Amino acid sequence: MSTALLATAEPRRTRGGASSAVRYNRPRRRSEQSIWLPESLYRGSDAPDEAAAVYIKVAALDARRSFPGARHDQDPCTARVSELAAALGMSPSAVERGLTYLNRDCPDGAEPWLRTTQRTHRGGRGRSALRYARLVPRDQAAIEIPVRLAEALTPRRLRAWLHLARATAKGLQVTAGELAGELVHHSGKHAGEPLSERTGRRLMDDLEASGWITLGRRAGQHARHAVTVNTSPLHTVPDVPAPDPAVDDDALFPISDLLAPPATDIHDGVGADDHDGSLASREDSSLTPDGRAGNFSIRRRRDSGSYGTAPVEIGAGATFRAAATDEKRSNQAGPYCGPGLQLSPRVWQVLEPVHPELPAISPYVLRRIGQEIGRQLSAGVGMERLTTRLTTRYSRLTAAGPATERARRGEVGRWILGAALPRHGCRLDSCEDGTTWATGERCALCANIAATEQALAAAAAEEARAQQPVVAEPPPDPPAPPRPPVTWLRWPPPSPDLGPEPTPDEREQARKAATDDTIRQALDQLGAPAAIRLYGRALILPHLTNPEHDGGTPA
Repeated sequence: MSTALLATAEPRRTRGGASSAVRYNRPRRRSEQSIWLPESLYRGSDAPDEAAAVYIKVAALDARRSFPGARHDQDPCTARVSELAAALGMSPSAVERGLTYLNRDCPDGAEPWLRTTQRTHRGGRGRSALRYARLVPRDQAAIEIPVRLAEALTPRRLRAWLHLARATAKGLQVTAGELAGELVHHSGKHAGEPLSERTGRRLMDDLEASGWITLGRRAGQHARHAVTVNTSPLHTVPDVPAPDPAVDDDALFPISDLLAPPATDIHDGVGADDHDGSLASREDSSLTPDGRAGNFSIRRRRDSGSYGTAPVEIGAGATFRAAATDEKRSNQAGPYCGPGLQLSPRVWQVLEPVHPELPAISPYVLRRIGQEIGRQLSAGVGMERLTTRLTTRYSRLTAAGPATERARRGEVGRWILGAALPRHGCRLDSCEDGTTWATGERCALCANIAATEQALAAAAAEEARAQQPVVAEPPPDPPAPPRPPVTWLRWPPPSPDLGPEPTPDEREQARKAATDDTIRQALDQLGAPAAIRLYGRALILPHLTNPEHDGGTPA
């Protein structure tokens, strides 16, 4: 790979005056277009892995506007988030994570690498945003890479390829441990920490399998691998053969396909972990200049003795596809494209109680069920025991009636895998749900455990009751004070009947004709209240002989 892949630190002298201060991206076809990527987007721990891929795609779509000589009315990148995610093979949330970082100000205080302008239709309905990419200055380190690289590799593998390309342009030989040290975790409990050396080896193996790099095994200095980065893959993805209609998915297949793959690590090379496999940090004195072995007293390798690994067939990885099939992606869903599912006779016989439920189970879950049954059969659990276990637990599940059966239909596969197949009981392999499988009697260890738990529970309850504070009884209430004697008052006598109320005319005539004799006569006959009501208080009071009489209310 030529050193032109890496940007020089000094600005170039080209025509155009101020226009030579940035590196322009020429608009071309997608398969031929290349983009200048700043070094700050793939080096360091602050930028997420998705930022580099998102910037490459947005800058490629914005090249029609930013290139010299473009029309003034040319639109920038108008692709939606869903369109960017489909082109890059990432989830919309991952693209939004990259856009969020690119729209922020750079850590050194410079302008953000992307500028987004929201827009809507006249009716208020939303439209795709306009995204403007900031070009890379010529005095800033950058690398020119093809756009198809961001579409073919996952964000983490793309970042690893960029580090390898930069090291190759500078003439550096990078080990797997050094590559993993440049990459960090961006989420989880290990956020901010570098990747492990084993992950670095896996990234290099994946890039080699997909054809984006070439590893010369022990061809470099100090018996290191010589890394050559490729701007185009060395091979294409093989076509997936169409499914044969004559092959029945329910046919039988060997029991070996049901067993789980070996857990042996195949990515640790031929050396110890502290020396990055075959990427040795010191020369091996056992090798002569002509490549022949001179001293056979070398250290023990991992591929010999008890560390031997089984041969593994390494297939070609994805090249132009959006994402590799062995890498987990968020929000990635689709139909099952794996090989047709087949079950061995022993597994099919064990699943006899749940045969009516098998058509509703997905091939992936059914394959996991077959692997679990194969693992238990290989461990010594008999077929009769597994069948009885499934029959007993399935009958308990369907005892509630068809309504319950319809409600849990579709989840029966996970129920078989998580509830029906695991053994319940103590640590003895002969225990099956609290009974000994061979004799049918209750397991002695389970009985002892239950008795111990009951004794401990009773002791804990007794101790809790003993530790409860004693509540003292409240003192009795003091006696109530004696009540004073009740004094009854006499009921007032009823008011005398004064007769009908005189009219105003009658009062006026009586008062005009009133004399002392008539007033005294009215007092004797009618009483003081009635006389006052007829003649008034001013005329009656002088003739009253009883000083205690209130005279009533004058009219």
